[in-house]
Amino acid sequence: MNVVKIILGIIFLIDCIALTIVVLMQEGKQQGLGAIAGAAETYWGKNKGRSMEGGLVKATTVMGILFFVLAVVLNMLG
Repeated sequence: MNVVKIILGIIFLIDCIALTIVVLMQEGKQQGLGAIAGAAETYWGKNKGRSMEGGLVKATTVMGILFFVLAVVLNMLG
């Protein structure tokens, strides 16, 4: 049981570091005054899910869920 706890702890640590890096790589959500005039409706605004920013958002979601699940499992094993 100790080996499983150590392995999950290492995965948890790697997930924490990766999650921090991915969140810091993301751009801010503020559009400035361009959003008022409708400038957000560009090609990149509509296809954000296929861009690098969309990939970062998906990666953040997956790593956040993994963080939560590992935290609960490690707490139960504690």
